[in-house]
Amino acid sequence: MSNESVAFIGLGGMGGGMAGRLRAAGFPIVVYNRTAAKAAPLAEAGARVAASSSEAVRGARIVVLSLSDENAVEQVLFGEVRDALSPGAIIVDTSTVSPAYAAEAAERLALTGVRRVEACVLGNPDMARAGKLRIFTAGRSEDVAAVRHVLEALGQEITHVGPAGSAAVLKLSFNLVLGNQVAALAEAVALVDAAGLDRDGFLTALAKSGFSSPTLAFRAELVRARRYEPPAFRSVLMEKDLRLAAGEAARHGIELPVTACAADRYADVVRTGDGDRDAAVIAERYSPVPADRA
Repeated sequence: MSNESVAFIGLGGMGGGMAGRLRAAGFPIVVYNRTAAKAAPLAEAGARVAASSSEAVRGARIVVLSLSDENAVEQVLFGEVRDALSPGAIIVDTSTVSPAYAAEAAERLALTGVRRVEACVLGNPDMARAGKLRIFTAGRSEDVAAVRHVLEALGQEITHVGPAGSAAVLKLSFNLVLGNQVAALAEAVALVDAAGLDRDGFLTALAKSGFSSPTLAFRAELVRARRYEPPAFRSVLMEKDLRLAAGEAARHGIELPVTACAADRYADVVRTGDGDRDAAVIAERYSPVPADRA
């Protein structure tokens, strides 16, 4: 850890958890979030809350981003803070974006003397708060080394995978497995419900079976309790990541038909108003048993 201040922009589930972890680890941090209320717990923990994103980054050598999508990154990074960034500053971007955009963003920042470290994280908000994330980095190895003390506070495992865009490919690959797995869980629950069988019994047996995994067991418990808020992974972001994965596959001349179908299913969830609930809510979209009759 160092005594230098770290700027942190984006305090959603993962961002808030990571910022909280840095503060708990003793880092002086300056935070900003468009919805100011999300910064309140960090202010109570001793973080300084900036009035704007540009104020947050002014004078900072390390800036961590945790934003929802490419549009948000583009707006914040290139529309709001670029002119306030100090030459030589390092952007640690944990946002999930397309590999092509990741590489493009690194090139555009380099033209202004700013460096970008791609830091794709695996885990959930609880793991973020505990510093137990798995982190895949991409970009120049010397830039990763310069922010390693920050990454080590956030993650239990840090793996450098190559040039800009490489970590984004891995993150999308992990997320397509997650998205397809949760969609398959939803279909299994729909079949069990339709047949009049006991949902709890099925989910208990599944969690104890060889088909399970920590991630599947976690989502199975959400489905059992029909508890989808606060979300560990919002449905709208799941759809976004599956679309990005399918787009990246197309760029390489291959198709991901299962992933494309799952993306369409999550799109239905978003259209029916559940985009901000956990992706496991897809189980309710296809179950013939409404939640109020369960």
